[in-house]
Amino acid sequence: MSAPTAALRRRAPVRPARVLLHVFLAVTALAWLAPLLWAVFSALRPYSETSAKGYVSWPDKLGLDNFTHAYQQSDMTHYFVNTLVIAVPAVLLTLFLSSCVAFYVSRFDFRVNLALLLVFTAGNLLPQQVVITPLYRMYLLTDLPGITASGKLYDSALGLVLIHVAFQSGFCAFVLSNYMRSLPHELTEAALVDGASVWRLYWQITLPLCKPAMAALATLLSIWIYNDFFWALVLISTGENMPITSALNNLSGQYFTDPNLIAAGALLTAIPTLIVYFALQRQFVSGLTLGSSKG
Repeated sequence: MSAPTAALRRRAPVRPARVLLHVFLAVTALAWLAPLLWAVFSALRPYSETSAKGYVSWPDKLGLDNFTHAYQQSDMTHYFVNTLVIAVPAVLLTLFLSSCVAFYVSRFDFRVNLALLLVFTAGNLLPQQVVITPLYRMYLLTDLPGITASGKLYDSALGLVLIHVAFQSGFCAFVLSNYMRSLPHELTEAALVDGASVWRLYWQITLPLCKPAMAALATLLSIWIYNDFFWALVLISTGENMPITSALNNLSGQYFTDPNLIAAGALLTAIPTLIVYFALQRQFVSGLTLGSSKG
């Protein structure tokens, strides 16, 4: 009897539970991808054909005309720039400030370090709709002459950057503090013996070891801030100052809306988030699996 035949006979029989598990996972994956696939199908199809034959029908023509029209009609380049002006500083500031807090509460022992971390984390427990009224009033009353185009914190990119930093710092500080606690304290103690300052402990010793966690948080923050619509809708009044999520509003007419055109615009707005994810994919996955095993 040959070795391959013996290996086949020794192979364990396929269990029905395992077959059901794979079927369930396949169906779940298709259900999860169905809206995206349907959006791609609608975006590639002209609306005239959809209105004549219905959405559930075999297409006669597929093309990229909707993507071209969506990009041109929504002035998407302008809104992409607006979003970068908001998202890039917000992500960098959030990571820097939250890493400072995490470093302080995780590498130094004092009585209120846990309470301080809870204060930062508690901000994430408040729904945005609860604080929007006093926050809106505060933005209107904060004058910034010569700093913002509007002269106030309201209706400015700076206002959106600050609110994103405030709301996202708690979560990032919590994640980074847990990761920093897993780093050996011998590194800090050895650096202190050698005369290293607190800033050097943070910037040159601790922070480089947190690259996987920082990359995972950078990916999540980029996606969350990029996809934000609530804060921009409430705290921005001038259409020219709004981020990319508002560009889709330019595709809706007063009396008629082309859903195929909107689907194409929505897919175009999703491209930058995909680029960020694929660029940081390896670090993102390694950051998510941190602490999954001990030893």
